[in-house]
Amino acid sequence: MSEQKAYWFVAKTRHGAELGVRNRLTQLGVENFVPTRIRRASRGSRVVEEPLLTSFVFLRATKIEALNLIHSYGVKAALVNDCATHQLMFVADKCMEDFRRVLEASIEEGGLMDKPLSVGEKVRVTQGVLRGVEGYVLELQGRIYVVVGLLNCLFARARVPRAWLEKIQ
Repeated sequence: MSEQKAYWFVAKTRHGAELGVRNRLTQLGVENFVPTRIRRASRGSRVVEEPLLTSFVFLRATKIEALNLIHSYGVKAALVNDCATHQLMFVADKCMEDFRRVLEASIEEGGLMDKPLSVGEKVRVTQGVLRGVEGYVLELQGRIYVVVGLLNCLFARARVPRAWLEKIQ
């Protein structure tokens, strides 16, 4: 990991504090991402934003900036270590971009998945708002989805016409 390059780091916060941490990072000018959905509250017509992942926030910074945010700027989160390498866990830019685009494109018909339902061929989307996204094809109840993974434990899917997919190696 280069000390000068910015990465998407994984930060863990306490349950229910995700949006507050996101807002604090935004206030500090730090690029961040918390997958959320908008829903109507059960009482009345109030609209509520809720995180799709509890206790996790992604932030883009250099290693030193990320550590300073946690220790010096009052961001109530801890950077997550990769259990295998004992290094700070980070996500490649392309993986994060694909993950974000898939979640934002089809939260109703797709959205966050607990685990991949099937492993298919590796594909690239060639048209539409997801053009350039790489993932795996999934057929579920006669519908075609592209599935992208993050850290081999978070998966998102979006419905895509079969004609918009090309097989890649």
